[in-house]
Amino acid sequence: MRLLASLVFCALPLLGSGCAAVRVPAPLPLPELFSDASFAPPPAPVGAEQLFVISPAMRAYIDSPDFSALIHKMGPERGLVEALYTKGELKLEYDASVTRTAAETFDARMGNCLSLVLMTAAFAKHMGLEVQYQDVMVDETWTRNAGLYFASTHVNLSMGRRRTAQPQGVPPEERMLTIDFLPPAESARYNTHPIEERMIESMFMNNRAAEALADLHLDEAYWWARAAVAHLPTFATPYNTLGVIYQRHGDNPLAERAFKAALTLEPESTISMHNLVPVLAKLGKTEESAALAARLAKLEPTPPYHWFHLAMKALEEARYGEARDLLHKEVRRAPFNHEFHFWLAIAHWRLGQGSEARDELALALDNSTTHAATERYSAKLAYLRSQIGNRQRAY
Repeated sequence: MRLLASLVFCALPLLGSGCAAVRVPAPLPLPELFSDASFAPPPAPVGAEQLFVISPAMRAYIDSPDFSALIHKMGPERGLVEALYTKGELKLEYDASVTRTAAETFDARMGNCLSLVLMTAAFAKHMGLEVQYQDVMVDETWTRNAGLYFASTHVNLSMGRRRTAQPQGVPPEERMLTIDFLPPAESARYNTHPIEERMIESMFMNNRAAEALADLHLDEAYWWARAAVAHLPTFATPYNTLGVIYQRHGDNPLAERAFKAALTLEPESTISMHNLVPVLAKLGKTEESAALAARLAKLEPTPPYHWFHLAMKALEEARYGEARDLLHKEVRRAPFNHEFHFWLAIAHWRLGQGSEARDELALALDNSTTHAATERYSAKLAYLRSQIGNRQRAY
């Protein structure tokens, strides 16, 4: 059984944000969706209070002569971007494994896309700049971890100052600089729409819940998901996360409520449908489960990882050519998924296609999203290159 979660990660370095939900009332009174007595208290405070806090280390960086010189030379918006991302003093790195607060991101010098948005916003707000967050309309990117399947989307932010000195009746002019952690050529292709900071905060808490869930910390995951739902009851994604937590905890009636709450807010969410189908079956609601499964099959005949799982079976049965062709299908629809490129490299290698295997493994390395994956692919690529060199010398 596959459980599908939705995150605010981004699959590409230099940013995921879930789509803004329709502004409608909460689908159920929140107390009917929560089960606090079923979970141990959280090990640390849960909430959004620390997201944008400027740490002493961040304040010292802002007060440094180099930072001040850049702001004086380039202005606050471009000077901040130069200081954080272009000049390279911070040596920031992309890492999708953890969603950090602004201060945690600064201390670690790394973070996922949402973490980098939070840190940039914290600096900008401290400097008196206005900040606007945008949902970027990109296709969901899928990854796997600990038996969970994660859909990641994307946000960016704009910052700047309003020019309010305008003639009467003329709206204030805005001078806003957009910061996106997708490459410029990529980010320019997508439409955006503004979202509130409260949405960003709920996304952060949902990410923390999903990360705790992947680490098998169900109690901690519950409190983060609960906080995300309570913080913004019109945001569908945390309801789905809460449902996955209940499902893994063995609370299927509560899982049903949570998934149906998500579907009340986003009726076409194939993620919540997929999760709800087995829950209904376990609860003995076989007709409702079958009807929802049929609807889901029409909406999504080839779900995420469909061809991948067929390819894994083909690899196990030494049908390497078939596995290669199936993995090519996954790569075409998800070209930035490092796992697909890695297994495609394996298929090519089994077929004796060393150069193709090397190229796919290099793409896996280029698209890796964590330090652990980067190190693993680097080692494998070095080994593969040595093996190809040995083969060539043998000839």
